[in-house]
Amino acid sequence: MAEGAVVADEQRAGRVAEDPKVSELRDAVSRLRRALAGHPAPLPDRDAAEEELAALDAMARAGDPELSRLRRSLLLVAGAVGSVSALSPSLKAVHQAVDNFAPPADDRVPPPREGA
Repeated sequence: MAEGAVVADEQRAGRVAEDPKVSELRDAVSRLRRALAGHPAPLPDRDAAEEELAALDAMARAGDPELSRLRRSLLLVAGAVGSVSALSPSLKAVHQAVDNFAPPADDRVPPPREGA
């Protein structure tokens, strides 16, 4: 079957092929949201973490999210829940999923040297 036919069949079935990086991010965010919701201890920044996780999920659902925005949200979530060891594995999974959106190391532009 031709690739176009497969895509057309997927669209008719109500699903569109999703970028694996986006799927991984959505799954990781979902796991962290569930872990946070199930964490019994009060967290002073729980609301901020939940808002940023919702923002990460929305960016992933929109497709091709902007790396700088992903990293900003990750930083805010990490600041809010980073010291809670029970959430650490889920937070690490979100971190790894965000890192997948970074260009490969050989494609990155090195920072300018001082005095250059």
